[in-house]
Amino acid sequence: MNAISNAIATRDNGPGALVAQHRDDIELVMPSHMQKRVGAWVRTTQGLLRRDEKLLKAAQNDPGQFMAVLLDAARLGLEPGTEQYYLVPRWNKKKGCTEVTGVRGYQGEIELMYRAGAVSSVIVEVVYDNDRFEYRPGRDERPLHEINWDAVDRGELRLVYAYAVMKDGATSKVVVLNKGHIAKAMAKSDSASGKYPHLSPWSTDTEAMWLKTAAHRLTKWVPTSAEYIREQLRAHADVAAEQAPPTAVLPQPLTTEPVEDEVVEGEFVDEDEVA
Repeated sequence: MNAISNAIATRDNGPGALVAQHRDDIELVMPSHMQKRVGAWVRTTQGLLRRDEKLLKAAQNDPGQFMAVLLDAARLGLEPGTEQYYLVPRWNKKKGCTEVTGVRGYQGEIELMYRAGAVSSVIVEVVYDNDRFEYRPGRDERPLHEINWDAVDRGELRLVYAYAVMKDGATSKVVVLNKGHIAKAMAKSDSASGKYPHLSPWSTDTEAMWLKTAAHRLTKWVPTSAEYIREQLRAHADVAAEQAPPTAVLPQPLTTEPVEDEVVEGEFVDEDEVA
């Protein structure tokens, strides 16, 4: 078999082909609004593998782990290989090789909050040393952040903050994190503390990871898609049950004809409990 045939065989049996083979599984777990785009989603993922040799090698080392990561991105309705959802080669000590891990980005966190339908806007910003930033909990509803856009150098990253404006106009809890908070979050990251930290988004896209950390903390105070929709469905079901008129029991018409004794067979049926 020549070099071209080997390349074709490798391509047809590689991670890119695996993604295509599992297209139906990917579509099945996707939110309904994403299912029409599953073809583009698959092609984009295959393109990532062609452009990134390290990612391709990690996917080849453990195709099962690679597919688990992709299914997680699909379930969340996020685009892999973007600032919504990073695909990162990570060193696995037990296996002695790299594998693909998924890291949700700040745009992914924000997307899930918007998709829930409870917020009108989400603000996530970093603060540099030369910016003006003021926020006093209990006094200020929202932070004051002034940036000198003419400054050639805004200095080093100093803080990051996040909050949401709800549909009713109220402001959510304001999350403010400093360098210490970010350092603790980074220390817990497998991709940042592994054998190849230079491949981690903490190294390649530091500002975005500060934003992601703040956005992720905000999700504790702002509904994301799954939990919010679940709560809304329960609420609608409860309201519908309260407003439903009672079922009327109609009297049976009287009959003058004699009724013979009759044995009626029946069974008990357990109703499914509504989750």
